[in-house]
Amino acid sequence: MIENHFDPFQILNYFQSASTSQKYLYQCYKSLNREQATSLSFHNCTRFMHFIEHGISYFQQVRQSPVSLQPILLFYGTIQFIKACLLTVDPYYPENTSVLAHGLSTRKRKKQNYQFLDDEVKIQKNGLFMHFANKLFHVKQLEGEKFVMKHLLLEVPELSNAFRFLFGKNSFILLEKKQHQSFLLTKNILNGFHMTETRFIDYLNSKIREEMNIEQHDDHYFQLTFQGNKLEYPPLRYHFENQTLAFPIEKRNFFLPELMVHYALLYNLSMIARYETEWWLELIKTNPNEDYPFITQFMSVSSHKVPIFIAHYLQQWPMEK
Repeated sequence: MIENHFDPFQILNYFQSASTSQKYLYQCYKSLNREQATSLSFHNCTRFMHFIEHGISYFQQVRQSPVSLQPILLFYGTIQFIKACLLTVDPYYPENTSVLAHGLSTRKRKKQNYQFLDDEVKIQKNGLFMHFANKLFHVKQLEGEKFVMKHLLLEVPELSNAFRFLFGKNSFILLEKKQHQSFLLTKNILNGFHMTETRFIDYLNSKIREEMNIEQHDDHYFQLTFQGNKLEYPPLRYHFENQTLAFPIEKRNFFLPELMVHYALLYNLSMIARYETEWWLELIKTNPNEDYPFITQFMSVSSHKVPIFIAHYLQQWPMEK
């Protein structure tokens, strides 16, 4: 978890120095036991620094731009940040052109009655999406999978109130923070999962494994204590507005790291903004259905949360003292 005073752009700005970036990458490659850590860090420090600088510029521009352009700025800013993260674990990125494509595709759009919430993206074998999924999060074997936009939006905890208001049901419940890495989860969660307390504890242990200890706190709460310092422990998500963890109300079939969720949603929105201009501008001007509030709120969350994920990821590598 991160503290209230955490400023992701302040962290990211620390890397706007070639010497700092070089020392940082050296430490990354040394931690990975790379034999040429020194030469690789000198070779990559300028690219690393420029990826971060470019990402910051995109996200800063979002604040000054109309809604119509925000998906494009957010998506390409996210790409720049992801490339910087990749250089910390993949010093030869990109080794070939197959990882340069976006790594996702969208279906042909229906001209009549199209609704974003029902749209899909399909995972491609090659491209940036699966490359960073593998290198940053060790997620594999998603080729050919399709994800519905509504299901992806369900994975963003800050949108839980929107789901409750528009569809009558929350998507997440917030955990009560007890101390630094310890949280209380209400046992009411068992209703949505249709599990006994023992079965639920086994289920959660199977998902998070050695990074968490779950035990009975009292008759009403489980106590979850985390060993690491991550922002999320799927199926638990980080809720940046409330500075705590959130747990899904019901059992779901997949739990992608949330940065992957944002990438997939922003990819589709950026494609719509670029190539489905008539539908996109009509949505913005007339707000005909539930698409508009979900899209605009998601972009607002993403503009804050993606830099938090990136800065927190980069902080995992210690600087050499």
